[in-house]
Amino acid sequence: MKLYYSPNLNPRVAVAVARHLKAPVEYIQAAPRDPAQQEAFRSINPNTLVPVLVENGRTLWETDAIACRLSAMTGSDFWRTSDDQPEMIMWVSWGTHHLTKAADPIYFDRIVMPTFTDERLSPRLIEKSLRDFREHAQILDAYLANYNWLVGDRLSYADFRVATALPFAHAADLPLAAFPNIVRWHDQLLELDAWRKPFDGLNA
Repeated sequence: MKLYYSPNLNPRVAVAVARHLKAPVEYIQAAPRDPAQQEAFRSINPNTLVPVLVENGRTLWETDAIACRLSAMTGSDFWRTSDDQPEMIMWVSWGTHHLTKAADPIYFDRIVMPTFTDERLSPRLIEKSLRDFREHAQILDAYLANYNWLVGDRLSYADFRVATALPFAHAADLPLAAFPNIVRWHDQLLELDAWRKPFDGLNA
């Protein structure tokens, strides 16, 4: 079983899940948009994106699907299958379509783009993204005032997924300090080696 990844937002989550669950995967760093790799990579993911999990000739393209499969194969309830599942999926969807969506342009502008260009996204787009991030972070912060974890009283995949962009908060200058309950919650995640340093010891 092979997990293709890169150090970016979504692949980072997939690797963190695999390492947290101690899944028996081989980690392969890839750059599927590199012209030298793109056509070859298309055979396992026509979107030419990572992460991708390859298992016995079968491929899963998306982070959430990979997390679901790895949880099932390791016999974990990290991906909830009980009555908590709808609530977990609610947070997974919310995190993807709201908090992470707001953070993504800021992350791209301040962390990714400087590696290959001097150009930047428009200041208007960044300001809108910051407003959106604050709006959604306020919702999350208010919820976490009463809870240690997002689903029940234990860690679940929802926590990893909602926190997708937060390991990059300092480098991207996201206004996280204004939300102390999020900071406390994410500090709990950072106590996990798999979340704090998912790529540690992996060979490129």
